[in-house]
Amino acid sequence: MKSLPILENAFLALEDGVVVAYGPMEDWGGITDWRDLEIIDADGKFVLPAFCDAHTHTVFAKSREEEFVDRINGLTYEEIALKGGGILNSARRLADMTEDELYDQACARVEKLKSYGTGALEIKSGYGLSVEAELKMLRVIKRLKESAGITIKATFLGAHAFPKEFKENHRGYIDLIINEMLPKIAEEKLADYIDVFCERNYFSLEEMEEILLAGAKYGLIPKVHVNQFTVMGGIKKAIELGALSVDHLEEIDEADIEALKNSNCMPTLLPSCSHFINIPYGNARLMIDSGLPLALASDFNPGTTPSGNLGFVWSLACVKMKMTPEEALNALTVNAAYAMGLSETHGKIALGSKTPILITKEIPSLAYIPYAFGDQHIERIIA
Repeated sequence: MKSLPILENAFLALEDGVVVAYGPMEDWGGITDWRDLEIIDADGKFVLPAFCDAHTHTVFAKSREEEFVDRINGLTYEEIALKGGGILNSARRLADMTEDELYDQACARVEKLKSYGTGALEIKSGYGLSVEAELKMLRVIKRLKESAGITIKATFLGAHAFPKEFKENHRGYIDLIINEMLPKIAEEKLADYIDVFCERNYFSLEEMEEILLAGAKYGLIPKVHVNQFTVMGGIKKAIELGALSVDHLEEIDEADIEALKNSNCMPTLLPSCSHFINIPYGNARLMIDSGLPLALASDFNPGTTPSGNLGFVWSLACVKMKMTPEEALNALTVNAAYAMGLSETHGKIALGSKTPILITKEIPSLAYIPYAFGDQHIERIIA
């Protein structure tokens, strides 16, 4: 986590988005054919692998600033949800929108995320909560995969909350997910991963297990919401079920850390969510000092994190979670790529890698990016 190899006064050659050569400037002449290439002078700037955002909800209907005001007036996230706000609020709004409307809005958001330096993106469903609306969201994500110009991974999150009509009938909604949603998602090849919000007042450990096992029959790998408010064994169970990542982890105990140390699962922290809804930050120092890797992600969504700016996430990780700038950059690139199943192609500058490349503006040091958190430091993304 602490090691960040840097080449000073270096060159980088890309052809068709693939890294074909890099090294000290004195070696550039004999490495590749430089005719008919665009030459970019990055003097005083940093050239980095683009950020990978491994946890977002980029496809949604409308903003929820009224809940922002509710929190200012003293309501908690759970109290807002219990009165019909939160995820159910987004689901009601999304049901009234067409697929084309959702797609047009999401395209604009993805372009903004790219301007912040995001070069790979995971997007979850979960604001549908019905067969028709969940499929609509996933079809939008499929269209974005084809048009966005960056790699996008789709995660099915039908188990984000229980719809109002199933509040007292959890069995009925879980049957809907397993027997109707999953077969149609598999038929149309709409998802890469499956997620469950395993938390008090949402989905229990047993419900999560049943849904993830059902998803596994269709080849869907788990990426799971756990430990946002409560430690209830979700991390250990998710690891047993083959989770690629466990996300949130604002609450964690020693048993969770031991389970993660003996796994191939990437713990992923979402500090801008903690900032926005004023809950504890994940204990990054404890996890790193225990020998764990970490990924960072934005959790971009309309209710709890209405920003996908990973430069701000970088700063929060340093200020609020005491991660060094180097640790945080690794968490936003190579480790986040792992949490998206993109280790072979993204998150690092290496021969043959296809990761989009960031060029910063002229800055005095790498630490200046999280230090001057209110500025836009990315000059260009080559994707």
